[in-house]
Amino acid sequence: MRIGQLIYIVVAAICWPVSMVSALEQVAVPVQATSSASFQAFLQSLWPLAQQKGISRTTFDAAIAGLIADPALTAASPPQAEFDKPLKTYLGEAVSARRIAGGRDALHKWGAELAMIDHRYGVPAAIVLAAYGIETDYGKAKGDKDVIRSLATLAYFRQDRPVFRDELIGALVMLDKHGIARAALKGSWAGAMGGPQFLPSAYLKYAVRYQGEGPPDIWTNPLDSLGSIANFLCQSGWQPGLPWGMEVILPKNFEFASLHQSFGAFAGEGAKSASGEAFPQGEATLFLPSGAAGPAFLLSANYWILKAYNNSDSYALSLALLADRISGNPSLRGHWPEGEVFLSRTQKAEIQRALEKLGLYHGQIDGRFGQASRDAIHNFQINSGEVHADGFATPDLLARLAVKANGGAGR
Repeated sequence: MRIGQLIYIVVAAICWPVSMVSALEQVAVPVQATSSASFQAFLQSLWPLAQQKGISRTTFDAAIAGLIADPALTAASPPQAEFDKPLKTYLGEAVSARRIAGGRDALHKWGAELAMIDHRYGVPAAIVLAAYGIETDYGKAKGDKDVIRSLATLAYFRQDRPVFRDELIGALVMLDKHGIARAALKGSWAGAMGGPQFLPSAYLKYAVRYQGEGPPDIWTNPLDSLGSIANFLCQSGWQPGLPWGMEVILPKNFEFASLHQSFGAFAGEGAKSASGEAFPQGEATLFLPSGAAGPAFLLSANYWILKAYNNSDSYALSLALLADRISGNPSLRGHWPEGEVFLSRTQKAEIQRALEKLGLYHGQIDGRFGQASRDAIHNFQINSGEVHADGFATPDLLARLAVKANGGAGR
């Protein structure tokens, strides 16, 4: 690669813990290619930070000796499917028949061990397996890149994002303080490692041994990976005994007055579990990912813990539904509407901007719809007198919002 040639580092948070999602969101930034001497000078400048973490000079020097930037990273980032695909499409791939079968095979193979993990951390076996399945296809796709080199490359090219530098230092802590062999530090193009796809900071905080002594081995020991996933969810606030939520059937005259109230209040308005099971106690959120015409879900507090693993509704709902299928539950009863129009990120950002202008939205203008965006849309629909205030965005909603935000009468 010649000096001065433009390269593009595209950073996407595919399957990483939410502590990293905001920092690793998809970005495309042109940066200047550089010489190996400049790259090494940058790495040497990190020594004071490494020293503050107690990393030995020997470990530091050995880790960066002869290291050169990885030009392959310019083409390594895939599209961010959680936000760039319709949920129906994402679900079809994430909760495939092959993945369901793989999860059931794993449940049969490690049933006793998963029961022990559930006992320790309070996280059901099917939830743990679903995360393992979505992250790495049950350990088959963990990544084979040199994590030190990948993080060093990203730290150099994205010096405006100290998260990469900090993760690189975390990887050095793993080498120096936890006895992880350099050759073992393999992972994705951006440093996500092993079965759980933990970045170094997550490994240091959440990785556990299922049994025995020594550092957790999330690369070759599936039980360490499963236990580490459960520990992550447990420490993130998972409530034992509480389902993630459930598919529900709404009555035809449902009023959509609120997206947030207790399970009991939703039951009082005629909502019923699609499977016939009783509603749990506690607060719930009504989630209509394709609007009032598509499947409906009531989400419990544990659903938001799944989003702590990856802050995407497509990801969290896929994980939850995969867990249900691994457990033997049937597929969804609700049907995805035909001809649904999937809005682009640009269009979603326009909706957020209009809602912000109307004083209904106070989050980031990023074209990613989470609960804050859905709540703002719901409030606009309520204020506009819509019958089905489902919090769902359509091209028609975008057009009406644009008129209203620019001073028009709207509807």
